[in-house]
Amino acid sequence: MTVLWPGFLALLALIPLAIYGYWWMLRRRRRFTVRFSSLSLLKPALPKQSRWRRHLPFALLLTAVACLVLAMSRPVAVVAMPTNQTTILLAIDVSRSMCSTDIPPNRFQAAKSAAIEFIESQPPGAQIGVVAFAGFAEMVHPPTADKRVLRDVIQSLLTGRRTAVGSAILESLDAIAEVDPNVAPSQRRSSDPAPTPVAPGAYAPSIIVLLTDGASNAGPPPLEAAQQAVERGVRVYTIGFGTAQGGRMDCGPFDGYEPFFGGGMGFGGGGGGFRRGIDEETLIAIAEMTGGEYYSAESAAELHNAFFDLPTHLITRYETTEISAFFAGAGALLSILAAALSLRWNPV
Repeated sequence: MTVLWPGFLALLALIPLAIYGYWWMLRRRRRFTVRFSSLSLLKPALPKQSRWRRHLPFALLLTAVACLVLAMSRPVAVVAMPTNQTTILLAIDVSRSMCSTDIPPNRFQAAKSAAIEFIESQPPGAQIGVVAFAGFAEMVHPPTADKRVLRDVIQSLLTGRRTAVGSAILESLDAIAEVDPNVAPSQRRSSDPAPTPVAPGAYAPSIIVLLTDGASNAGPPPLEAAQQAVERGVRVYTIGFGTAQGGRMDCGPFDGYEPFFGGGMGFGGGGGGFRRGIDEETLIAIAEMTGGEYYSAESAAELHNAFFDLPTHLITRYETTEISAFFAGAGALLSILAAALSLRWNPV
């Protein structure tokens, strides 16, 4: 539980002051009590429950005050609600290093096959979009439920040079913002309006699945982009793909010339081979920051399992609900109860 107006919580300092004042008044009243020569004469005259009856109304009143102060601070709680308005953004690394053949026939083809299997496994109506990134990121297709179109989009991807993980996250956020009005677009410039951050623990129903086999070497810093996802409540699930030994580069004669991703024949590893250079520390940090999870895949089977371990079959929307009325009602009821007990047990 969090509060929207935390300044009002300072009023809780009145409670210990009230306790001190109550104690002082009790001590003052003792000066005017009748003195008995023996306590044994007084005890039979007192009801057995007089002590707690004497102080219970005051304790209830203090609890009521605390509830009313909490109500004024506008407390909110995060409530999980199932939703069928799910959007999944597949952000796929198409850098030249994906041509490595350490995972047959190569990382790129294995990633395409796993992505297509994942798309086919989703229930009807699931909205899936595709973002491809190399030196920069671009939305290849906006979220759609047409699996045939998505399959053709995945098959048509070509490779480029460099790796811009941060750009992939921002582009995916913008794609989600186009279909979900509750998610603000990314901030690309300092002049762009800043969104109101969601309450901690609140998440949008949309998720980003980011697959990469390398470290970011272009675009905005990945952790800064991930912070924007945190502010919008969008979870990012990251997948590090590739083996430690790497392999030779083979993506066919035409890949790398695609002007959409920078063109040229960029060989990221040099010398015909590419060792695994996944920045796992950053990928883990992105997942932990945003409430997602990191998966490591060193084979086509592990990548398949990583895709099918994603929590996409039961995605919930985490909304913030103000619960001030609950505390206000509790405070009012406790105040009435305190007054009623006081009049009944201590009539004037």
